[in-house]
Amino acid sequence: MTLLLLVHLGVALVAPWLLRALRCRAFYVLALVPAATAVWTALQGPAVLSGTVITESTAWIPALGIDVSFRMGVLQWVLTLVVSSVGALVLFYCRSYFADDEPPLRTGAVLLAFAGAMTGLVTSDDLIGLYVFWELTTVFSYLLVGHNPRFAANRRAALTALMVTTFGGLAMLTGIVLLGVRYATFSLSGVLAAAAESGVGSAYVVTAVILLLVGALTKSALVPFHFWLPGAMAAPTPVSAYLHAAAMVKAGVYLVAVLAPVFAGTPGWRPVLLTLGAATMLIGGWRSLRQYDIKVLLAYGTVSQLGFLVVLCGIGTRSAALGGIALLVGHALFKSTLFLVVGIVDHSTGTRDLRRLNGVGRRMPVVAGAALLAGASMAAVPPTLGFVAKEAGFESLTYLVGGDGTAVPPLPAVLLAAALVAGSALTVAYTLRFWWGAFMSKRGAYFIDPSGTEAPTTADHRVPAAFAAAPVLLGLACLVGGFLGHPLTDALQGYVAAFSVGEESHGIALWHGFSAPLGMTAVSLLGGVVLFWQRGFIARAQSTFPAPYEAETAYQRLMRGLDRLAVETTAVTQRGSVPVYLGSILLVLVVFPGGALLMVRDWPSVRLFDTPAQLLTGILMVVAALTAATSRGRLRAVMLAGVTGYGVAVLFLLHGAPDLALTQVLVETVTLVVFSLVLRKLPKYFTTRPLSSSRWWRLVMAVLVGAVVVCIGLVAAGARIAVPVSATYPEVAYTFGYGRNVVNVTLVDIRSWDTMGEISVLVVAATGVASLIFLRSRYSARPLRPEGPTGAPLGGRTVWLRGGETLSPARRSIIFEVATRVLFPVMIVVSVYLLLAGHNAPGGGFAGGLVAGMALMIRYLAAGSRELDEAAPVDAGKVLGAGLALAALGLLAPAAFGGRIGQSYDISLAPGALESVSTPFGELAVLGSPHLVTSVFFDVGVYLVVVGVMLDLARSLGSGIDTHEAEDRAPSPNPSETSARPSRRAPLPESFGGGLTATSTQGRVRP
Repeated sequence: MTLLLLVHLGVALVAPWLLRALRCRAFYVLALVPAATAVWTALQGPAVLSGTVITESTAWIPALGIDVSFRMGVLQWVLTLVVSSVGALVLFYCRSYFADDEPPLRTGAVLLAFAGAMTGLVTSDDLIGLYVFWELTTVFSYLLVGHNPRFAANRRAALTALMVTTFGGLAMLTGIVLLGVRYATFSLSGVLAAAAESGVGSAYVVTAVILLLVGALTKSALVPFHFWLPGAMAAPTPVSAYLHAAAMVKAGVYLVAVLAPVFAGTPGWRPVLLTLGAATMLIGGWRSLRQYDIKVLLAYGTVSQLGFLVVLCGIGTRSAALGGIALLVGHALFKSTLFLVVGIVDHSTGTRDLRRLNGVGRRMPVVAGAALLAGASMAAVPPTLGFVAKEAGFESLTYLVGGDGTAVPPLPAVLLAAALVAGSALTVAYTLRFWWGAFMSKRGAYFIDPSGTEAPTTADHRVPAAFAAAPVLLGLACLVGGFLGHPLTDALQGYVAAFSVGEESHGIALWHGFSAPLGMTAVSLLGGVVLFWQRGFIARAQSTFPAPYEAETAYQRLMRGLDRLAVETTAVTQRGSVPVYLGSILLVLVVFPGGALLMVRDWPSVRLFDTPAQLLTGILMVVAALTAATSRGRLRAVMLAGVTGYGVAVLFLLHGAPDLALTQVLVETVTLVVFSLVLRKLPKYFTTRPLSSSRWWRLVMAVLVGAVVVCIGLVAAGARIAVPVSATYPEVAYTFGYGRNVVNVTLVDIRSWDTMGEISVLVVAATGVASLIFLRSRYSARPLRPEGPTGAPLGGRTVWLRGGETLSPARRSIIFEVATRVLFPVMIVVSVYLLLAGHNAPGGGFAGGLVAGMALMIRYLAAGSRELDEAAPVDAGKVLGAGLALAALGLLAPAAFGGRIGQSYDISLAPGALESVSTPFGELAVLGSPHLVTSVFFDVGVYLVVVGVMLDLARSLGSGIDTHEAEDRAPSPNPSETSARPSRRAPLPESFGGGLTATSTQGRVRP
């Protein structure tokens, strides 16, 4: 199962390139992935249906008992088969739905990634993993619904769906943590087993279960969270057919179904699910009778059916479980069919308004026939799958009314049965409304636009066979499924057997004789026909009802209130003063941790230094810090502050940590260069104003913060009572990570997840810095021609640094250029050496990336931004993305081969394999016996991320500021010509580069 999910992810990543190359034909390739999943799942059928549970587990966070684990029982097998098979047909359908001239690059990739996330959701046996997949479906749904952000409707609908389902997801996460702590495991099967043994009546468990149900209710769009689903119809029709019919909205139903065997007896479970489910069925069905857009009509119908599904799956009896899962399968088939049919009608007619559609069924009889089969199944007309599944559900309601061991009183049971029969009648009515509105020939005012200016619309061309294939196959499945009642009953018995409450069902079949369930079906069919027949009267009656206070209105008011609260709060707290912000943070540090320090009685003993070198270094750092605080020049203060950083590196070295010392030196150097670049936009000197009272308070705050931090360090260092975990690191580094450099092995092996998070933060930070400077792109591919400052061509002669030729001669430094020419290749080689040698010697991807980034920075400082583009002709964002992707691949790849996530493998070559090569002058030593570890690929990703960050800094704080300065120095247009023609700035040659620009005390560039 892990391999299938990785295939989904891998193909989704390359899907945009496939769509660019093959256009919409690439959807055939994408459809192969869920199709292969469906075939694999079907092959597991004999084993799963015979009682075998397929499991797969990979250790993730052993200390917390969290694994990447999957489990496939009968319920998971059914859901996986539905998700994958419908997903394959929808992707196949996309080939004809989308236009070849504008293939949806993002939509195709995200749709396939969503299919993988949904497959992971219904098979995950770890609650944390289930939550991860749950939120992935939320994010992918947001991207799919908002596929065209140019339209406000798409943005608004996507944001609403994201906010509502994310709120439910966070509530569900809280419930997951509570259950994991209560039962000492995050395994879903483990939690169910422990809960069945110890009971579910405690307030702690009730709270956790209700929080889980909040997640289920929001995901499956039950009242009061139902409003997001109709709005999500802004998505393309194939997306609606998959997410909002067969996949995403089933996640909540699945969660209810998987928990019901154990937690259905939890206090509050049945009242919440049965009440909200019945209300949702009635509200959704009633609202659908008011819709003229046939796609929105189906959306409200989906809301109604989801309420029915949650009721059946939430009752918690054997018969209800059988009917609920059978109807879940039927709903996925008939509702996805109908959504795909809507897409065909919309393509062929250009409208979805049933008032304008007229006689469409005559032009596309095959499509109309598929819609008829799916509609009959939705309305529970025999002999369809919807009929036999709903019959099983109605049977469970009759048992509930008769007292089925569920502690549901008789009156609520009767009311529930009546509500579901009424909801089924509404289902019949809106099904007839849909089919009549989409395909029938109509007379009167039904098909004329209210304005009276538009003629009725019919199909203008025949439907290609490939376009109609998916809905036809799904529609036929709705019919064939009705004759497979006995095999379906036998297949679902493995899930039904998990329930210990309720009467045994008669099974799924077309005929059980004259019985109460058959009577309920007959009443619903007859009632639905009457409602459709009297549709004019119903419409007039609905128009007289008072406008209800809708949940969507409450949501919009809540969001506006939050926005207003944020504005008011920001107006008070965000005053635009950095000293105030920083002072507030530091004041909290002094008051609370500092106050706690006052209660410490036993302070640890302090040894001032181990060697005189430490004492000397400390004295130099203190002197540099005090001098920096009193320095009037900004650049001098930065340099003196850098002395303290280099002093820390010396202390690391004296303590025997050369790797930390190397990293500290590199980071400090980069910091100095970045500060120097930023200072170009600031005055040369600090203010000479006398100290004010506020500055004295800042001085006091600085002293207090320094004292608190020192005391915290002392207390923390002296509070250890256990053997430090680092004591075993040298041994673990060699046995676990196959390296002798403990620091590097810790970063890329032992704590690789932390490092992954840290480089992700680096990517976000670099993107933020770049966004402050760049408006369009991080890299403008400017052709670098050998021109002089005046624009005259220099000919084809070889130059040391071609970018330097664009600089003013007054700004060039021959010594610096020659030194750069020598240093650049050496630094690149050193950076690669540090990358490869870091596992056993000082270095690593981070240090190597910093050296390579500094080499690029030197190229910029020596010859300007053109030279930087010559040295690195690539978008920094692509380097960052490639590094992050490579690191993630190196982290996850071992799991695909049976290992742990982040596990390393030794790939040492045979001794002497590359030790030397024969030359005419004898044996020449080359590499000796190289020793590499698979984690080097993760380290290469870190290396690329750091290089990308440095490139972004050089272009934003270097080239970007250069560009702004050049624009500021450009001459203003002639005032006399301003009114005659638009102003235009003459392009100037780049006249300075990097940190070599002089600034006046007012911060302006000297001419």
